[in-house]
Amino acid sequence: MASQYPSSSSFFNTLNLCFCLLFLHLNVIGGASTQLTPKFYAKTCPNALSIIKSGVNSAVESEARMGASLLRLHFHDCFVNGCDASILLDDTSDFKGEKTAVPNANSVRGFEVVDAIKSQLEASCPGVVSCADILAVAARDSVVALRGPSWTVRLGRRDSTTASFEAANGTDIPAPVLNLSGLITAFSNKGFTVREMVALSGSHTIGQARCATFRTRIYNEADIDASFKTSLQANCPTSGGDDTISPLDIQTPTTFDNAYYTNLVNKKGLLHSDQQLFSGGSTDEVVNIYRTRPNTFLADFANAMVKMGNLSPLTGTSGQIRTNCRTTN
Repeated sequence: MASQYPSSSSFFNTLNLCFCLLFLHLNVIGGASTQLTPKFYAKTCPNALSIIKSGVNSAVESEARMGASLLRLHFHDCFVNGCDASILLDDTSDFKGEKTAVPNANSVRGFEVVDAIKSQLEASCPGVVSCADILAVAARDSVVALRGPSWTVRLGRRDSTTASFEAANGTDIPAPVLNLSGLITAFSNKGFTVREMVALSGSHTIGQARCATFRTRIYNEADIDASFKTSLQANCPTSGGDDTISPLDIQTPTTFDNAYYTNLVNKKGLLHSDQQLFSGGSTDEVVNIYRTRPNTFLADFANAMVKMGNLSPLTGTSGQIRTNCRTTN
């Protein structure tokens, strides 16, 4: 009579298969981000982080606004097909790049700073450090240079060999005209919670915005402080002057702090999307938390930046390590 139980050999073969399948499942869940590590260049380019930091500090010392620009480059890169430095690529005969897409045209900047850092890295360790990792580290170092929090940047991203004007021109990058529901959806599509969305929006505690992005708010909206509106209208007329800039945070525009949230409570959010975070909706509570507990905001922001840096990176043998961030090899 046949046994009701499998042989020991069969049992262990089945058990091994289960463990293999479980490992594969966990690997898929973790995705490529599990291959990123803070020590990625420890042996291949030990001076990489110090070279990037030096380049960022020099640029921010020359122009404080550059810190916000480098942070924004990383954000606009990661939200379009992942953190792959596609935003840095110039147009070619094969594809139209992302630099002239609506969210980026006459807006994103800092390319020359990245070029200078890349040149130094290539001189020190040729073909090793990716442009995508430069953007990730430069974003962190820019925040630190403006007295904001630090965080551990996981490294090992590789660079894309193409870019997508269409994707950058789509809905991946949250527009300044979005209502709260649109903001929640845009960030949720990238895997962020509502609280993380509010924390990442706090990056608007530094930097400037063009008149074209907030003109409608200062002439057509009621949820805005009267004196704040009047002061903005002086430099942003109803027509013309699209590229005239104003600080996103009128209190401390070159210091990374939590003043942005105080501005929102006082109806002094520069962009429509900013003020939507404090407009009687579900995010009012989080804004008040960050306004009154600066350390909570700084910690949440740092954690959300780590998460953003893990958005669909190219790792392993995918992509390439560009020698010039503006062109593929």
